[in-house]
Amino acid sequence: MKLNKEKLELAKARACMGTKDLVAAGIPKGTLCRIVSGEDARPETIGKIAKALGVDVTEIIE
Repeated sequence: MKLNKEKLELAKARACMGTKDLVAAGIPKGTLCRIVSGEDARPETIGKIAKALGVDVTEIIE
């Protein structure tokens, strides 16, 4: 799955969260950087990011 960087940034802004908050929620920083740079991610990883941000998965994927 591909993460949409702009949608992710909007979701982070709405949730008042930054990268450090996502790392604290259990998403490894290296994985997060890799996904944001455009690499594919496993569905469960995208799910964890969406859950941490309090959004539906469909709001942050391409």
